[in-house]
Amino acid sequence: MNKRIVVIQGVEDLAQVPGIEMLAAEAELRPVKDAQGIARALPGAEVLLGWDADARNLKLSFDASDRLRWIQWGAAGVDAALFPALVESEVMVTNARGIFDRAMAEYALGMILFFAKDFRRTIDLQSEAKWLHRHTRRVAGTRALVIGTGSIGREIARLLQRTGIEVEGVGRRARAGDSDFSQVHGADDFDAALGRSDWVVLVAPLTPQNRGFFDAARFAAMKPSAHFFNLGRGALVNEAAMVQALAQGTIAGAGLDVFETEPLDPKSPLWAMDNVIVSPHMSGEYHGFEKTLVDLFIDNFQRFVRGESLVNLVDKRLGFVSSPD
Repeated sequence: MNKRIVVIQGVEDLAQVPGIEMLAAEAELRPVKDAQGIARALPGAEVLLGWDADARNLKLSFDASDRLRWIQWGAAGVDAALFPALVESEVMVTNARGIFDRAMAEYALGMILFFAKDFRRTIDLQSEAKWLHRHTRRVAGTRALVIGTGSIGREIARLLQRTGIEVEGVGRRARAGDSDFSQVHGADDFDAALGRSDWVVLVAPLTPQNRGFFDAARFAAMKPSAHFFNLGRGALVNEAAMVQALAQGTIAGAGLDVFETEPLDPKSPLWAMDNVIVSPHMSGEYHGFEKTLVDLFIDNFQRFVRGESLVNLVDKRLGFVSSPD
C-alpha cells in the first residue's frame, strides 16, 4: 500500500510534534521549516499539517502543490492561511477549534480578576514593602460583553457566568434564547450593550469585513470604568485609537494578548501603561496542548483516509467553522 504523503510545516524534526509517530506506519511524514523545503515537499502530498500559524512560507510555496487536498491548521484562527490561491482552490481547511477554549476562558477570567482585585497595585506595593489595606471590587453582579460567539466565546461566557457575571454576546445576527448568553446582539448593532458592560472581551475571528472594526467610536461607546480585553486578533482593533482611549481615560484599562504587529514594538506606549496587561499571544497555549492538537489531526487523518467528513471544516469564504451558532 502506498503511503499518503503528509507535509508538516514549521518543524525541522518530527520529535517536535508529540505523538505524530503514530502515523508513521501509514503516512510518509515530511517535516519542513522554510519556503524552499515546503516547495520541495509539496509535490505528491495530499495533506499538510500547519504546525506553526505563520502561513507566509506556505503562500510562497503553494504553487508547488499538485495533489494537495486538505490542510489541518494548528490554530483556531485561520486568517493567516486564507490567502487567495488557497481560498480559490478545492483544498479543504480544518482548524483547531475546541483545543484552546478552556485555556482562553481561564485567561480572560484571570485578566478580569487582575483588574477587579487590584493585583497590579498589590505587586507594586509588595516590591516596596508597603502595607496598604484597601477595598477591591467584586465581579459578581458585573456585566461582560463577549464579542464572538464561537466555541471560545461560549466557553468564556460559561466560565464568567459561574462567578456571577452576567454575560451578553455579539454574533453575526441578533437572537434571543441562547444557551450560553443572556442575549446575543448582531455584529452591526451592539453599541448600546457596550455602554452597559464592565468587561468587553474580543474573541471574534478576523475576516476582511471586520478588520479594524473596533475603533475610536466603539471605545467612546464604552463606560469610562470599563475594561477591554483582546484575545482574538490584533487587526480587529484600531490600535492607535485604543492607545488614545487608554491614555485619555475613555476606558479604564485593557488586557491585550494580540496586536496589529507581533512581536509588539518595544517602543509601543502600551508597554509602559499601568492600566494595561501585555502578553505575547499566549492565552490559548498550555502545557500539553501540542499532543491534543496531534490527537485531533490523527482523528481527522483517519476520517480523511476513510472518506468521511472532517472535524472543524472551515468555510473558506467566511473564514471560520460555520455552525448554527
